Amino acid sequence: MKQKLFAANWKLNKGPKESNIFFKDFISILPNELQQQIIFFVPATNMESTAKSLEGTKIRFGAQNCYSQVSGAFTGEISAQVVKEIGAQSILLGHSERRHIFKETDDFVAAKGKLVQSLNLLPMLCIGETLEERERGKTEKVCETQLMAFMKSIDLRKEWVVAYEPVWAIGTGKVASLLQVSETHTQIRKMIEREGGSPQVPILYGGSVKPENSKELLAIPEVGGFLVGGASLEPQSFLKICL
Repeated sequence: MKQKLFAANWKLNKGPKESNIFFKDFISILPNELQQQIIFFVPATNMESTAKSLEGTKIRFGAQNCYSQVSGAFTGEISAQVVKEIGAQSILLGHSERRHIFKETDDFVAAKGKLVQSLNLLPMLCIGETLEERERGKTEKVCETQLMAFMKSIDLRKEWVVAYEPVWAIGTGKVASLLQVSETHTQIRKMIEREGGSPQVPILYGGSVKPENSKELLAIPEVGGFLVGGASLEPQSFLKICL
């Protein structure tokens, strides 16, 4: 059985003090022998405090975004090189909020992925369709377009992760049915392998994941773990999902 990966996306929540309290509480309730892989994607302003809080643990952390170049005249952007220097191990890329609110294109996300890998950081690519695209039967095509642009840019021999998040299920309380998740994850797996990707690439599910629905979702064969939003903001809630 492959080790599952559980990622928390805090989005624009928690400051450094809140982060310190969260991690102190979370670490205190962790089992002695942690079998799961856990990554926290925290706000950029929290990364330094997060590095200190997680020092000496097996828990990883990363940035929620980065720019496609390491430095330059790009006011307000996040450097992947600085993320690495702080001690992070991963960067979340292409989240639907970045695509839809900030208008990031597939090619721009792909360029970020190439840079992230060049720094030996783990890129986690988010893909997924809107409700309109789902209703028009375009789920597979949307996922394929987003995925192929990324795969053409990165080194497929290196480690990377995919997170399938149907946009209509993020933060809405709606969850894709078990059949929808199974079908889409199977399609994504076939796309990855068709283009020469490793069968070991984890495919996470995200979209209103809670302790109440996590076990049945995790039982789906191609679900390699979760990318969790709101339910990751409270230690007990997120740990229940991870265990």
